[in-house]
Amino acid sequence: MEAAPGVDGRAGPLDGVRVLDLTSVIMGPVATQVLGDLGADVVTIEGRRGDTNRSMGPGPEPGLSGTSMNLMRNKRSIGLDLKAPDGRAAFLRLATVTDVVVTNLRPGPLGRLGLTYDDVREVRPDVVFCQAHGYPSDHEQGDDPAYDDIIQSASAVGELFARQGHAPALLPTLVADKVCGLTIASAILAALYHRASTGEGQRIEVPMIDVMRAFVLVEHGSAAIAEPPQGDPGYQRILTPERRPQRTADGWINVLPYTDDHYHHLFLAGDRRDLLDDPRIATRASRIANSDTLYRDVATILATRTTAEWLGFCREHGIPATASAALQDLVDDLPLSEHPTAGTYRQIPPPVRYSATPASIRRHASHTGADGRQVLGELGYDDDQLDELERAGVLYRIDPAAT
Repeated sequence: MEAAPGVDGRAGPLDGVRVLDLTSVIMGPVATQVLGDLGADVVTIEGRRGDTNRSMGPGPEPGLSGTSMNLMRNKRSIGLDLKAPDGRAAFLRLATVTDVVVTNLRPGPLGRLGLTYDDVREVRPDVVFCQAHGYPSDHEQGDDPAYDDIIQSASAVGELFARQGHAPALLPTLVADKVCGLTIASAILAALYHRASTGEGQRIEVPMIDVMRAFVLVEHGSAAIAEPPQGDPGYQRILTPERRPQRTADGWINVLPYTDDHYHHLFLAGDRRDLLDDPRIATRASRIANSDTLYRDVATILATRTTAEWLGFCREHGIPATASAALQDLVDDLPLSEHPTAGTYRQIPPPVRYSATPASIRRHASHTGADGRQVLGELGYDDDQLDELERAGVLYRIDPAAT
């Protein structure tokens, strides 16, 4: 396949690292996609029906949704029945040559499979073992199922909408899954650095609720962080319902005046000289406290010119601004790539650029179990053994032509 733009064949920073991926849906696969893009050899274990993300909406062929076309890249897939003794044995044999094991199985199911950190550490003492699930394992809800929707509500995302005068709602993106996925990846990288320095592996736990609580409270802890509190939680500028894209004479824009100079330029452009000495813009604190009315004044001014005119004006005066993009705009900006069976698709490039060890897309998304014989063959399983595992239903693959 062709390399991603800017990749010149040099190995990624995780070249030589093997990741055994026992995750599903979005959160875990986001983390392992990041690790795979950075050069890790990611082997993902899938259930008999394939990962849920494979059926999240339409795709170019059965088993490859638009989501999985990018989310499952740079991974080798093995279909393995972990409840079968031979399946568990194969997993642990694979773990002996694995640097990182990452799973989003809850503590109860993981323990019943006999694939806990202690089980894996017996065969790979220096393993980095990452567990990510809804709640801490020592919490009363430690074994409760949790998806993005549940964690958004549990971390007060819903209440943010109520603070704006709306009914509680959820962000229309899988923010908890994706933020937690990136946190998993960064936690694993830190643990690998520690192992490289000391030779010591460790168990990592990433509870979604803890990650999202920390995420939300970065700004919304606000006055409530002090003890005793100096006010209610919530960052006023962010919570105002006036914080939104603004209508122009021919479309939509988002202009964010951040300093008193920014406001002065906009007030002059809108022929609002009466506001130049307005105390609302005098200090950062006053601009935050009066963000509701200031945003309304700015919106009125922006409606008088076209989007292009305002973008030029804002660029000239250093005011942060952008045209309001549509989802289709984002898709249209993606480069095209050719999948060996699914055909042409839009490829989401790795978002970080390294000068010495660039990320790359080396492997298209494969179908469930497509790489199982190859992966186990590398461990010493011969053809007769692999045939027997397939006959017993321990090793399996999904043929897209048969679905």
